[in-house]
Amino acid sequence: MRSPRRRPSAVPALLLALALLAGCSGAEDGAGGGAEPEIGAVALDPATSTLALPMDAYTDTEAERIRMGRVQQALLARCMARYGFSYGGAPSEEPAGGAAEDRHRYLFGLADPEFAAAHGYDKEAGRGERVKPSSPPLGESARLVMTGAPDGAPPGTKAVDARSEEEAAGVDSGLSVGGLKVPPGGCQREGYRKLYAPTKDSVDLLFAFDLSSEAHERSKRDSRVRAALAKWSSCMDKSGYGGIDTPYDVIEELGLGEDKAGPKAVTAAKADVACKREVNLVGIWAAVEKAYQERLVNENAEALALYGKQREARFRLAATLA
Repeated sequence: MRSPRRRPSAVPALLLALALLAGCSGAEDGAGGGAEPEIGAVALDPATSTLALPMDAYTDTEAERIRMGRVQQALLARCMARYGFSYGGAPSEEPAGGAAEDRHRYLFGLADPEFAAAHGYDKEAGRGERVKPSSPPLGESARLVMTGAPDGAPPGTKAVDARSEEEAAGVDSGLSVGGLKVPPGGCQREGYRKLYAPTKDSVDLLFAFDLSSEAHERSKRDSRVRAALAKWSSCMDKSGYGGIDTPYDVIEELGLGEDKAGPKAVTAAKADVACKREVNLVGIWAAVEKAYQERLVNENAEALALYGKQREARFRLAATLA
């Protein structure tokens, strides 16, 4: 256990897996987690928007992530107000417009034929221009309260900090403004701790993300995924795109980084998606990914249960600050 990440198919959405795929292969899990897990039914060319994976229950959607960012800004502003500073915070992101969120859109590389034909590999297409929000300027005292680090400190100097808000109560930052002690790490860290680490037993914010990432890394080494990738690569070779091992390598191998939506990129993207559909790469990989996530969920059930409760507590706090 670890300590405390479209158009429907014209054919039936779900088929029983072939015995070769559905059964336990007997091969070793590439991450040392035992034999490769059995998988259940394999969908045929599923739209990524229809995929449901075990770790989804512990992962914020884009809208939830943006909402939590706003809550953290509100907590930071409350902290700054205690010292007499009005802080509106950096302008927050806005959820991307358009269709409903597809959290697994690029998990296995580009998979939407309509998007490929229209935009190639340009992930930002249709999302509008995104400008990174900039924070308002602060005076010296306000910066001290914000960061918990005095101006002129030697490069690399870290502010006194605490892992949780519970522990912060017993930590002296050694700094004061207006007769009030500055919280460890300043208001920016206080805002984070109150939202994501209020108590000593707070599970690391990245815990669920790390589990999802670990499951994905294991799936990439699975013999069933490797076999499907080999077929995809062969299909790409026949389409005129040789020497590409995985969908993650297409942009770099074809030199599309500077023009992801141009004619060359669109042609390659259409071939990429067509090959995925020809070998059912998304269906096979999603079934394998789900199996590895289920294994990790079972192995980390206690920590995930605590993480889930703390996540719900964050949502309740967000509701009070709405």
